[in-house]
Parts: sequence; structure tokens; C-alpha cells
Amino acid sequence: MRCEWSRGNSGATGIRAGENCGQRYYPNPRHPPPPRPATARATLSFFSKQSSETAAIVLDLTWELHNWNSLMRKMYQVDLPPDPKEVAAIEARRNQEREQQSRFFNVRTRVMGVDVEALNNQVEERKLQEATERSKEAAYGTNQVRYDLVAQMLEKEQAERTRRLAKKVQNFREQRQKLRNRCELDFWNSNQLWREFPAYLGDNAPYYGQASLQCFSGEDLERATYLRMQQEQFQYSLERQLQEQQQARVDENCADMLNDQLRLAMDMRAAQLAKLEESCRIAMMAATASANKAQAVKLAEQQGQEHQRQQEANLVEVQNQITSDLLTENPQVAQNPVAPHRVLPYCWKGMTPEQRATIRKVQETQHHEKEAQRQAEQALDAKWESQAINLAQAAKELEEQERELCAEFRRGLGSFNQQLAMEQNAQQNYLNSIIYTNQPTAQYHLQFNTSSR
Repeated sequence: MRCEWSRGNSGATGIRAGENCGQRYYPNPRHPPPPRPATARATLSFFSKQSSETAAIVLDLTWELHNWNSLMRKMYQVDLPPDPKEVAAIEARRNQEREQQSRFFNVRTRVMGVDVEALNNQVEERKLQEATERSKEAAYGTNQVRYDLVAQMLEKEQAERTRRLAKKVQNFREQRQKLRNRCELDFWNSNQLWREFPAYLGDNAPYYGQASLQCFSGEDLERATYLRMQQEQFQYSLERQLQEQQQARVDENCADMLNDQLRLAMDMRAAQLAKLEESCRIAMMAATASANKAQAVKLAEQQGQEHQRQQEANLVEVQNQITSDLLTENPQVAQNPVAPHRVLPYCWKGMTPEQRATIRKVQETQHHEKEAQRQAEQALDAKWESQAINLAQAAKELEEQERELCAEFRRGLGSFNQQLAMEQNAQQNYLNSIIYTNQPTAQYHLQFNTSSR
């Protein structure tokens, strides 16, 4: 059962379901919760007692199940060590099988030096592929040179187009966008007031009196001369820039020509190196072909000798098999000399009647043991089922008791909350009718923020 405190209209507290009743939580220190009733304390003590008994029963059953599982694992644990010699023999046979597979599946050992025509075809295909690659590289080089020339022409054309466009823009600005034609000239023209009066002509000018200022900062009587000199200097600078640009173009053309000559020389050197490499490759391929022929002859001789030795070994093996114990069916041959309780699988001819009778007897014994074990497991399962039924009935009874106690607690809690709500309403009515009677009017709020302070 869970409950919590709730705040009313006047700041007091109440109780509602949802929090743990055992927690002592005081949201307002002036209004502590009421003391717990005696019925609730008795209910909590009864629940704690029943829970401790149930936990003890579950713990005992869990410990018995753990002991039974550990005992069953120890009974059926079988771990016999393997025979080291048998393991070594198995590993030797596996290694021999891997060596045979590596020798059989190696294409170079099985095919190289035997199919001379295939090798010659591969050489011709390689030559054809190299010739095709060389022709492709030559075509790529020619295309690269042509693309470079086209890119240079496009760059020059783009630069010329940009220069013409900039020149047209400048001409348009000089012809159409003069300063005197703009509507905003009078706003930022700082010399407008200066132009209303003529420039300083001398000390005897009729425009100025005896006490008038006649020389000002920024006034210049030789402005026309200075402007002419400035234009001449600007023209000289422009001619010098044109000469420098022409010289830069000449230097760039010379650098391009030298770069083309260097690239041509490098291409010729690369062609010579390619020819030398081709001659070296042809000589190497001829030497490889001669070595392959010699290796093919040698391999044919070795195969003939190996075939002859294999035939002789087969005849000896057939003779040994005819005279050995394998075909005579000697039962003593199947016994393992190292482990007498084991047999050799490749020499074993079958079990004796005594061995079959022993096996049947062991099987019957195992069947009886298995049946006894199954009956014991059934008895244990029945015991566990009865215990689970008893636990379920006890849990159901505890749940019914808990529901009854919770319902009783909710009824007491509802009555307490109702009484508390009535007290809070009375307190709120007292505050509203007696304490808070002087309510501020609109005129009181309008007296603020009426001046600069």
C-alpha cells in the first residue's frame, strides 16, 4: 500500500494513495502528518511476518535443488584419458594427408613444363597484351598533348574575353556613370561650399575685407598644373606596365617552348628505354622457354623412373598381402599389443559370442538402473508439484488478506482526508472573510509607473 501528502488551497497538507506509507515525509514543517493508526501498524507487522516465512521456505527449496543438480553432474561425469600413441598415430596420418593434398593440388608442380603449347600461347598473349598497352599509351600521350594545346588556347581566349569585358565595363562607367550625373552628388560633395567663392587670387581681392581670412588649409592655386603633372605621370606608369606585360608574355612563350622541347626529349628517352626493356624481356623469355624445355625433359625421365618403382612396389605389396595374416583371418592379429582391452580396426573380423553376451548383460543392467532413476525423478517431480501447489495457495491467501487490509486502509484514509478537507475549507473561509478583507483596487495599481522615477 502506498500513499503521499497533498497540498490544499490554503497550504495545508493531505494524504492520498501512491507513496510508501512507511516514509515520513513533511512537505510543510508547520503541518506534520497525523500519527499512524494502530490498525495500519498491525497490518504492516503481519505482512512482514508472513513475508519472512515465505522467503525462508523459498530459500530452503532453492538450496535443495542446487545440491541435487551438483550430485547428478558428479554421478554422470565420465572423462577417460586418450591413448598417447594412438593420438600420435592419428596426427601422423593427418600430416601425411595434408602433404599429399598440397602435392596433388599444386598446379605448378602438376602442369609446368608439360604443356609446351599452352606456354607458347601464353607468351604470344603476353606479347599481344604488351603491344596493345604500348599503342594505348601512345594514343593517350597524343591525346594529352592535344588536350594541353586546347586547354592553353581556351585559357588565352578566356583571359582575352575577361579583359575585353573589363574594358567595356570601365568605358561604360567613364561615359555613363560620371560623378556629376549622379543624384547623390550634393550629399557627399565636400567642396560644394568652396566652389561658391573663387580661389585665393591675392591680397588685393575685392571679395574679402580687412579682417577676413584669406589663406585656408587645403587651398591650392596651382591645382591645374598639379593635375597635368599627375596625368603625365599616370601615362608614363601605364606605358611602363604595358611594356612589362609584353615582356612577361614573351618570357612565358619562351618558357612554354622550352617546356615543350623538354617534354619531347623526355618522350624520346622514354621510347628508347621502352625499346631496351622490350629487348631484355624477349631475351629473358627465350631463356625461360629453353629452361622450361629442359625441365620438361627431366620431368619426363623422373616420371618414367617413378612409374617403374611404383610397379615394383605394387608387386611386392601384393605378394606380402597374399602371405600375411590379413587374408588368413587370424583372430590374434586384431589384438592391440599396447592396450589389450582394445582391437585394431583395420584387422578386426568381428565379435565373439562371449563378447556379445557380456554386452547384452551390461545393457540390461543399464536399463534397470535407468528405470530406477526415472522412477526417482518422477517421485521428486511429484513432490515439487505438491510443494508448488501449497505455495500458490499460501500466496493466494496472503493476497486476499492484503486486499482486505488495503480496502480498510483506503476507507480510513478517505474519512481522514474528508475531515482534513473540511478543516482546510473552514481555514480558507476564515482567511477570505476575516483576514484578507482589504483587497487592492485598480486605483492602487494605477499609481505606479506614472513618472520618470
